[in-house]
Amino acid sequence: MNWELLTVALLAGAANWAFRALPVIARTDRLAAGGWLERFLSATGPAAIATLFVAAILPALSPDLARLLPVIIGTVAVVGVYFPSRSVVLATLAGAAAHAATVWLMA
Repeated sequence: MNWELLTVALLAGAANWAFRALPVIARTDRLAAGGWLERFLSATGPAAIATLFVAAILPALSPDLARLLPVIIGTVAVVGVYFPSRSVVLATLAGAAAHAATVWLMA
């Protein structure tokens, strides 16, 4: 087992959990509009995506373009869906589906 990969996966999972749990724990319905905490919490969706992206791409980094193709296709799908829709959920689902389809087609 690769301990570095396990450590990165655990840290990414912990950060992702914290990004999702913090708004619930902080009770955002009681925050002042436009305050620093509200602005911080509104950035947690994109931060969670960035965390998962880094955790997903690190093991795939290699000079072989064929190994990077699913990551590239998935990333293009995320960006291609996010900018027109501004939906983190739709962008994440599109990226996951595109990545999975690319891996399936390459097998």
